[in-house]
Amino acid sequence: MENRKQKLRTSCDSCTNYVYDEEYEYYVCEVNLDEDEMGAFLRGTVENCPYYRKDDEYAVVRKQM
Repeated sequence: MENRKQKLRTSCDSCTNYVYDEEYEYYVCEVNLDEDEMGAFLRGTVENCPYYRKDDEYAVVRKQM
């Protein structure tokens, strides 16, 4: 189970929805999860996040070329 939590954490680290909140001074997911999704996230039972988007800061530059 620890492996699954690590995999999820790594995915969040590279997700564009995972941002630093200066008010709370920690990273948060900007997606508005419902109660069931949040429960699964906190338990670490989420296999693949349906809201995951790779944080690719160079995507816009590639489109301009």
